[in-house]
Amino acid sequence: MSNTKKIFLLIYFALISVVAIVLTVYDKNAAKKGRRRISERLLMWVAVLGGSAAMYFTMIASHHKTKKTKFMAGIPAIATVEAVLVLFLHCRFFV
Repeated sequence: MSNTKKIFLLIYFALISVVAIVLTVYDKNAAKKGRRRISERLLMWVAVLGGSAAMYFTMIASHHKTKKTKFMAGIPAIATVEAVLVLFLHCRFFV
């Protein structure tokens, strides 16, 4: 894989991680203030698209959605699948 593709992937994962953090923090603040919330469906999609690790650590740090099994089991499961996929792709294309 070319360096351009590697840089693109790094930028993508950095951006989706920032989006995951921003959405999680916004939803936490909206919950506190009784404002319109971010849908759980959107949060899960952002996790699936690559933001799971950042979202999980943000949830733990902010104590947000920590009582919801869907998030406390689902987000780490998604992160595990993503990590295995990244390792597989790395071994397949970079070695």
